Amino acid sequence: MNLLFAATELSPYAKTGGLADVLAALPAALRQRGHSVACVLPLFRSIRETLPELRPTDLTLSVPLGTSLQSARIWEGRTDREIRLFLVEKEEFFDRTYLYGPPGGDYTDNASRFFFFSKIVPRLARHVRPKPEILHLHDWHTGLVPAFVRSERLPFRTVFTIHNLAYQGNFWGLDFPLTNLPTDYFSPAGIEFHQHINCLKAAIVFADRLTTVSPRYAEEIQTPEFGCGLAEVLRERRYKLSGILNGADYSRWDPARDPLLPAPYSASSPGAKQLSKDRLAKQVGWEPFRAPLFCLISRLTEQKGIPLVLEVADELRKEGGRLVVLGEGDPGLEERLRDLTRLFPKSVAVQIGFDEAFAHLLLAGSDFLLMPSLFEPCGLTQLYALRYGTLPIAHETGGLADTIVPWDPAEARGTGFLFQAPTAGAFSEAVRKAKAVYQNPAALQAMRQEAMRREFSWEQSAESYEKLYRQLVE
Repeated sequence: MNLLFAATELSPYAKTGGLADVLAALPAALRQRGHSVACVLPLFRSIRETLPELRPTDLTLSVPLGTSLQSARIWEGRTDREIRLFLVEKEEFFDRTYLYGPPGGDYTDNASRFFFFSKIVPRLARHVRPKPEILHLHDWHTGLVPAFVRSERLPFRTVFTIHNLAYQGNFWGLDFPLTNLPTDYFSPAGIEFHQHINCLKAAIVFADRLTTVSPRYAEEIQTPEFGCGLAEVLRERRYKLSGILNGADYSRWDPARDPLLPAPYSASSPGAKQLSKDRLAKQVGWEPFRAPLFCLISRLTEQKGIPLVLEVADELRKEGGRLVVLGEGDPGLEERLRDLTRLFPKSVAVQIGFDEAFAHLLLAGSDFLLMPSLFEPCGLTQLYALRYGTLPIAHETGGLADTIVPWDPAEARGTGFLFQAPTAGAFSEAVRKAKAVYQNPAALQAMRQEAMRREFSWEQSAESYEKLYRQLVE
């Protein structure tokens, strides 16, 4: 089949979260299965600076944006996995320091920026050869594409993946003229949502198929608790909604062949994991130690459960436990974590920002990964942690519940520790269970080996998407 992916992130060139990792891995897995795959993204500044051998094409596309006609030149390149890549160049929209806005905010013209990009995608698809049969769209920034395909009766099938329902692309109804859609599209049956344009709702209504990034999340978002106001809209369209679990990119995240570690290790030969722990201690300024090490690799936001981590910090530090944090996000939460390091410099370390090499060492050197997310559509970090023998302690929600086998002391098996209620009390109890296992070397080793042997390859995910595409094409 001929597939065109459209998104705003692709690792390592433009990234704020897991979407970028999906766009790096899924098209490559589909290409390995014999399909023709290309991706289209805005030509962000970060892509121009990090992707070599980009070249401008002779193709310039023009689309209406309200009362004006706006043009973009198309560039072409290839990713580090040899995926054909089209870039939409419009400097006044995309040549900026940040993808969506400065930390903690959005650019005021995001409606114009991403309405424009969504209009260019189907226009470009008509020029791509071989001609795409499927447009696979990701997150709200491409949410209007299915509406444009429908209104113009274009010969493409559309699949839309919801990576996080909380981010919906809501804009004033006064911005509707920028879409140039027929007026009846701004209605409860269309893209209107409480007098606003809702890009995610547009995709839910007009896409041919909807997917989420885990089966459990597909069920959760149809409930008031997790539906972010769109539960009823989703329930009405459950016939076209399915959950397909994301995969782990083992070509980059596998301790048996990770060049960023001091020595390789695996389920059958796990000894060198301790070398990573010793190097990690040295890197954060500690002497080598033999106590449980907890890590947190995350966006530092309320959704990720960071306030819960702050509440259980004392529990983590008992019996010599230590915590290392890597991430960035809410400035207030960043400062509260820095306060912990000032109070407890010998047991808490925090690195604000994202450092890929440090993330690899942190996963390899830690004993436990903290993921107390209030909700988690899929999560990728826990998939990587399992392969590295770092046992997740996580809230039982979304993809975390789909991928972590809770520790069962009676059966002496499991790959992590799940807690049901997103409260400090439940989180603390899970931490205590993890510490008890840490004190039992045989149980700890058995859990690590079971975790490291779990398989979440992108090959499995690609096969599920392939079946979905074939249903549409046939």
